[in-house]
Formats: sequence, C-alpha cells, structure tokens
Amino acid sequence: MNDLNGKRYIVAGGSSGIGLQVVTDLIGRGAEVQVWSRSRSEEVEKLGIRHVTVDVTEDIGEVEVPDSLDGLVYCPGTIKLGQFKRLTIDQFRSDFEINLLGAVRVIQFLEKPLKAGEGGSIVLFSTVAVQTGMVFHASIASAKGAVEGLVRSLAAEYAVSNIRVNAVAPSITDTPLAAGILSNEKQRQASAERHPLKRIGAVNDIAAGVTYLLGPSSAWITGQILHIDGGISALR
Repeated sequence: MNDLNGKRYIVAGGSSGIGLQVVTDLIGRGAEVQVWSRSRSEEVEKLGIRHVTVDVTEDIGEVEVPDSLDGLVYCPGTIKLGQFKRLTIDQFRSDFEINLLGAVRVIQFLEKPLKAGEGGSIVLFSTVAVQTGMVFHASIASAKGAVEGLVRSLAAEYAVSNIRVNAVAPSITDTPLAAGILSNEKQRQASAERHPLKRIGAVNDIAAGVTYLLGPSSAWITGQILHIDGGISALR
C-alpha cells in the first residue's frame, strides 16, 4: 500500500521502539521520512533516510527541514515510576521537559513547514495513566496530562490551517523504554494479566494507531486521545 506517496514526515524520537516502527511503516507506505533523535541509530542508517541529531531538551538551532511537511510524530518520553513522597522536583521537571516542553519546541520549530502543506497531522504521546489513576505514576501522568491539554489547545488553534493534532495513549508496551519494568518473565506476566486482553502491548499495536492518525483515513479526526491499551482504561 503506497497511499502516502509524496508525503513528508518528521519523526522525533524515531530511532528505536515505537518511533522506529512508525518510521518503517511510513516508508512502507511510500512516505519520505526524516528522523530526529539524540543519538545515532544503526537501524535508521540501514533504512537510508535522513537522520538528524537533535536534543529536544535544548534549543533546536539550525536544522534543515523540507519547505512543507505533511506530518510530525513526537515520540520522546520517560517512564520514571516511584512513590510520590520519594519523587524529587527535579524528576518532575525532567518529565515535563522531555514529554511536554520538548514537544512544544519541536512543534514551534516546524510550524511553518506544517502550515505550508495542504493539511498536516501532528501526533503526540500520552499514557493510559492520565485517564486511569495508577500508583507510582504521579510524575509521568502529570506530564502526559499536560500533553493532552496541549493536544486539545493546538487542535483548536491549528484547525484553521487544516492541521490535525491528536495523541495516542498506550499502556505498557514492549520497548527499550519499558525494559526496566519488563525485566523478567514474572514482571511481564503480571503486566499482561492486568489487561483485559491478557498481554502487554507490541510496538506494532501502537505504531498502527499512529500511522492511522497521520494518514487520509483519519482526515476528520482532531483533538482526540486514542487509547491503545489492551482495554485497561475502559474495562474491568
């Protein structure tokens, strides 16, 4: 399926995990993709696409981008779990810096090429822990709750430019970011059992939702949070 032929996308944090799968899926559908990440990636190099080193916690500086873009995916995130009284202000600040303010920097930097297109799509990442209260998630749920507020505000502001803004809210997914939580079979099984569908998420599950929100099939969807979480946010 080459329904994205000629479309141009930037995937920030596209060097591993869900982001890398999104990049692979977009290329498979005929899109031109540029990856931004803090470090180089052999997997991205193998794809033969443009890979730019960007640290989203700092000013982006001078980065060459296309004159027009059809979409942006912002994948950088954190998983710092802990008892509330043991979480430091610096940990809260770090979560907000990466999850929220990094997204703000990237979107502001790319606003002009996004508006130059015929209509674009921005996809951010939230978490199931925003809608469903979970112990030890105070810092990350706070940061991602702010991301959801940003999604709805920008969806309203950018609608006049025909730019859609949405987010996906996964539950625990088998990625390098979650390696510390899924470090042994007992932890993996316990995580799976908490979900109505009795398994943890795979990168393909989440990437499919992201590429749906980027493509023409979701042309009338904006300001939404798509929960891809094995049913844990809605079912008991």
